[in-house]
Amino acid sequence: MQSLINQLRPGAVRTVRVTGFDGADVLVQLVDAEGEKAEIARIPRQEASMRRMDHPSELFEIGQEINAEEIGRWREGQLHLSARACEIPALRSFLLAFERGQVVAGTVSEVHNFGVFVHVDGEPDGLCTGFIRVPELTWDWISHPSEAVEMGQRITAEVIVAETRTGQVTLSLKALQDDPLIQFADQVGRVLTGTITKIVPFGVFVRLAPDVVGFLHLSELADEPVETPAELVDEGELITVEVTEVDLQRHRVRLSAAGAASRT
Repeated sequence: MQSLINQLRPGAVRTVRVTGFDGADVLVQLVDAEGEKAEIARIPRQEASMRRMDHPSELFEIGQEINAEEIGRWREGQLHLSARACEIPALRSFLLAFERGQVVAGTVSEVHNFGVFVHVDGEPDGLCTGFIRVPELTWDWISHPSEAVEMGQRITAEVIVAETRTGQVTLSLKALQDDPLIQFADQVGRVLTGTITKIVPFGVFVRLAPDVVGFLHLSELADEPVETPAELVDEGELITVEVTEVDLQRHRVRLSAAGAASRT
């Protein structure tokens, strides 16, 4: 994760002059390197703008000077840049002010199955800069983000990374919540009764406590082979199990049958 975050951190900003186009890429010449031979660099099509376009020539003219952010060097060391990262100066300044671990406030603007968009307090007008991926919403097991937040809700979240190239700050609600498995770790070896929350082809998930769900493999449910756990149990049914492992690193709880996987 840290390696990925390092790759997403903003690079240096260079002033460049548009010299031409290579397919859908923009070719530029560095103009801010005093006393050096002007280097030819490249802006890939996807880094040209946040606006929709058929071709970068719709946005840039030969001879035009723009600012672009360094991405890295590819194609035998050629410098690659991002113009979109510098396209809206107010947005760039806003994003550069964030640090990993910083706590921010905002308002949920949209809830989708892939994540949640958030209007972060202080962001430039007309933009929506915050995004929370589903795994960062809660420690609990949810089937849809709407189970964790709703549109218009005020939230407080922790910054994971601010990306100038996407114009977005990735946030985490979960980072500000206590990990429920830390307190649950002493339950290993205990026999507990929980509710079956989900049935999958190879086993069932069982809720044992608020925000704590364990997994019971199909082989633990019956002595005789069956094709699916649905032949034996139903969602919402109570089942008694033994906690065999609490893995804090992988954040999972493994269960085994208590006796004959007693059901009630």
